Amino acid sequence: METKLLDGRALAGKIQEQVANELAVMQRVPKLVVVLVDPSEAIRIYVRNKLKRTAAVGIQTTVQELSPTVSTEQVVAIVKELNQDKLVDGILVQLPLPDHINTNTVIETIDPNKDVDGLTSVNLGRLMANMPYLVPCTPLGCLHLIHQAKADLTGLNAVVIGRSRLVGRPMAQLLLAENCTVTIAHSKTRNLAALCRTADILVSATGQPGLITDNYIKPGAIVIDVGISKTKDGHITGDVDMERAKGIAGWLTPVPGGVGPMTITMILTNMVQIIKQNLDNK
Repeated sequence: METKLLDGRALAGKIQEQVANELAVMQRVPKLVVVLVDPSEAIRIYVRNKLKRTAAVGIQTTVQELSPTVSTEQVVAIVKELNQDKLVDGILVQLPLPDHINTNTVIETIDPNKDVDGLTSVNLGRLMANMPYLVPCTPLGCLHLIHQAKADLTGLNAVVIGRSRLVGRPMAQLLLAENCTVTIAHSKTRNLAALCRTADILVSATGQPGLITDNYIKPGAIVIDVGISKTKDGHITGDVDMERAKGIAGWLTPVPGGVGPMTITMILTNMVQIIKQNLDNK
């Protein structure tokens, strides 16, 4: 069986062009603020990519970088200021935050209507109620990639490995809304390989390099690799063993170049949602 790769870079480019056209028609320059605390070099590169993408479509993005010694209370105070700033349309707190900062407290401080990452409990609740407004970017990007393989997902079996609020739980909700039968698997799941072999759609977000081998994949399945890790020799890899998956999976996302570019691009689409909502409320 020939395995087709789902090119996240190419799809992200098309969506980016659509966003640029929408914003041009609106004649409105949106403002996004990224709150950055003590980032690693990898996070800095990721944020630079966000700045590049947002600038390309006409979004004004600024980075508010904070000291590594900043407290939870100080970050919360800054987010509250941004909530009140009428010139700020979107707020993005770059994750992960340092261990001494309470991530949930910070996320829940963000105004749900400015929550570009879609991670507040209000936006996750809207998703649960099938009333989505701002959807977490990584699972939303995954869904776009899945639709590149198959337009109608009705009746398909989907297995999502991972239960985080960032990927696993919202991914499951998005697939339920597409009329899939969804199972969430995790570190305590028994007979994981056998369960995965039942999946027409397999989404893995564990961060365990090479976990998903040919023994985990149903022939012809759509396999979405959200995991990203660096090997001892410095290579970037995902959860899926690409060489063992090829020839069995029908569709497969590469790492890098699959989910990553789509995650950043969904920030752009969420910003469009925010601007449309703001214009409707005027």
